[in-house]
Amino acid sequence: MGLKEWAYTLSESLLSEPLPRRWAHSLGVAKRARTLAPVLGDDAELLEAAAVLHDIGYSPDVAVTGFHPLDGARFLRGQEGTDERVVRLVAHHSCAVLEAEERGLREELESEFELERPELVDALVFCDMTTTPDGVETTPSERLEEIVSRYGPDTIVGRFIQRAAPEIYAAAQRVEGRLSLARAIDHPM
Repeated sequence: MGLKEWAYTLSESLLSEPLPRRWAHSLGVAKRARTLAPVLGDDAELLEAAAVLHDIGYSPDVAVTGFHPLDGARFLRGQEGTDERVVRLVAHHSCAVLEAEERGLREELESEFELERPELVDALVFCDMTTTPDGVETTPSERLEEIVSRYGPDTIVGRFIQRAAPEIYAAAQRVEGRLSLARAIDHPM
């Protein structure tokens, strides 16, 4: 079984029944990841695997600390044959270090999991922050508004996502710029 197939099977087993909406979101994020293949080259499969796995830390079978990036990455690290780059992407997806700081877990996250290449971190931020909880494509601003509305502006998640907004917008711009450049190279005027 290849990396992508393994990732989809594992994510489905952890999310589809207990958290069907989270599963739909994960499938949508993975679908967005496939659209980035032209700018990712050999890392396209890696990003898609991380995208479908990024929220497994919410699974009742995985959740320990209540901080899903850390729980998901720790769980993945314990799985035989897991690609360490996927683990790092899950650990740090969507500015997780800022939420870890809000939760008093920043040192644990940073000491246990190195950052992955910036282009891949940006790509996963883009995929997650342009996909609704139901797996439908959206804009970063609509996604951020939805998160703040769902959790509340004064909650840990609400505070973190508001602090992360500038970096989320910047990551999305960088990815969109790379996509535009790739399209221009493929279809010169």
